[in-house]
Amino acid sequence: MSGTTTAAAALRRRAAGAGANRWVVLFVLCVSLLLVALDATVLHVAVPAVTEDLKPGAIELLWIVDVYPLVCASLLILFGTLGDRVGRRRILLLGYGLFGVASAMAALAETAQVLIVARALLGVGGAMIMPATLSILRQVFPDRRERALAIGMWSAVAAVGAAIGPLLGGFLLEHFWWGSVFLVNIPLMLVSLPIGRLLLPESRGDGKGPWDVVGALMAAAGLFCLVLGVKRLGGGELGPFTVAPLVLGAVLIVLFVRRQRRLTHPLVDLRMFARPAFSTSVGCIVLAMLALVGLELIAAQYLQLVLGLSPLQTGLRLLPLTIAAMAAGLAGARLLRRFGPRRMVSCGFLLTAVAVVLLTAMGGEDNAGLLVFGFVLLGFGLETTLFGAYESMLSESPPEQAGGAAAIGETSYQLGAGIGIALLGTVMNAAYAPGLASVPGVPASASASAGHSLGEAYDVAGQLGGPAGVALRRAAQDSFVHGLHVTLLVSAGLLLLGAVMALRLPRVMQCGEPGAGAGGVGVPAPREVAESRVSA
Repeated sequence: MSGTTTAAAALRRRAAGAGANRWVVLFVLCVSLLLVALDATVLHVAVPAVTEDLKPGAIELLWIVDVYPLVCASLLILFGTLGDRVGRRRILLLGYGLFGVASAMAALAETAQVLIVARALLGVGGAMIMPATLSILRQVFPDRRERALAIGMWSAVAAVGAAIGPLLGGFLLEHFWWGSVFLVNIPLMLVSLPIGRLLLPESRGDGKGPWDVVGALMAAAGLFCLVLGVKRLGGGELGPFTVAPLVLGAVLIVLFVRRQRRLTHPLVDLRMFARPAFSTSVGCIVLAMLALVGLELIAAQYLQLVLGLSPLQTGLRLLPLTIAAMAAGLAGARLLRRFGPRRMVSCGFLLTAVAVVLLTAMGGEDNAGLLVFGFVLLGFGLETTLFGAYESMLSESPPEQAGGAAAIGETSYQLGAGIGIALLGTVMNAAYAPGLASVPGVPASASASAGHSLGEAYDVAGQLGGPAGVALRRAAQDSFVHGLHVTLLVSAGLLLLGAVMALRLPRVMQCGEPGAGAGGVGVPAPREVAESRVSA
């Protein structure tokens, strides 16, 4: 009797101690995500310096920029589900190590080919880290109320990382060489590895049946082809090297889905999509990114090419968007409890649509007040939408499928971003090019070249010189602003569609867990607590 009492007391102490450390665990996970988010954008401002130093060809330069998100997006499901099998902390720590090695390799690269390989390895490391952070968070915070607050902090850090990447890159390039944008990862990884090994709990799924290696490779190849085709489509490439990857990727994904439905122990339990909250959340993530990522890219071009701001000034001008996103992430848990997923996500879409329509007042002259107000609404609305969608998606997934569910969410994010750049880029080009078809005094060949992009129009105008060059430059700016307005209105339409889609989400925040066991509603059973805490 006393032995049982002593064991129970020890179990309570271990659980309480681990619970006290869960916020430290969240801090470690947020640092991990910050690095991955930083690396996705920090290279953008370093591209001119890399081009000058390594002299890459046009195709090599494209791969230097694109191979990281391409590899990362294609491997998320593979490593997310592998973590459910072999241990999520184990995959995360391996990702730390690979990320550090690849960062050093990229910083010291002396040829474009070495830099491409290093960036690909960074993508592999990012794919190991991203779903692991969410799935471990799902394990450490079994109570939905606390988990909502944790996801808010996690998503706020993601917004910060993506936004300060260009700022950090610009600062480093002013003082050091381009490789320094990669070296900043190494000390953080050297700290994260031992701390993660010491503090992060190990967790995994139920482990029933073998891991579907063929399915994992099929999903990776299918996603790789799809993302590659979408990126080429976004760049205006419509040839066979764009269509073939899209078709092959779609075929592989269809075969993957059919295979998962036949298996007794599938890699990804597609029954999760039968839950309206889960499938709707995934759709909302795709639609939010579809509407906004391409828009952000066009907005950055507007600030630099139309208003004439430097990359650092552009980053600072976009800072209110980041601050508003952080505020929404930190307030998200309280908003979710008060309004519920349906109203929160739907209102987030509506607020973002209002911000997008407001930004159609942007013209050829700088209006700092309008931009700040619009970006604040945009950041708050977008983060509210993504927070509510991510939290609902993760809470609707069974705990043993946390890695797979997190990978599906991250893959939806990446696919939505890629498709958004392609779709809105196409809309932008269709609205921009006709305005340059007949500029007085400009030859037809020069007008055709200027219709490719605003940057190219400036180059052609500089070569022409004189009144014709001035007229072409002015027409290009006016056409770009017109194209921006059309793109904003298309984005607003997509956001309104998202607001309607969000009406399928639950009206109130249910704090029970799908498939909760003997531990009660939202709380794991004592045996599960013991196993997860002891492994920490």
